[in-house]
Amino acid sequence: MNKTVITIVALGTVAFAGTASAEKLKATLDGKSEVPATTSSGTGTADLDYDAASKKLSWTVTYSGLSGPATAAHFHGPAEAGKNSGVAVAIPNAASSPVKGEATLTDAQAADLLGGKYYINIHTAANPGGEIRGQVTK
Repeated sequence: MNKTVITIVALGTVAFAGTASAEKLKATLDGKSEVPATTSSGTGTADLDYDAASKKLSWTVTYSGLSGPATAAHFHGPAEAGKNSGVAVAIPNAASSPVKGEATLTDAQAADLLGGKYYINIHTAANPGGEIRGQVTK
């Protein structure tokens, strides 16, 4: 009987350890975080999950109040808050909110993401360089 109980406890521990590899990340998007800042009243949030074992990043980005329809959205990096960088990962189908998607990252991309060096940028026709932006944080 004791061996059975120990086995169940051990299996429960293994199952819990398996789920701990997913990293929860977030971003809050607004015009004042753009570089240079915009006067947009648009806002947004992003909920992200990164699974280190599969290197898969999945996201849900929600936004509202933009000057017009979103023309594009991306993860940019590597860059700290207040700095600009090129596109690292595209966010397809961003024309309507919420936007859900996923991508498999390289080791370098994962390191930048987890190091706080990625930001999400949503672009519009009135603000082609980006209307709202938010740094990805833990």
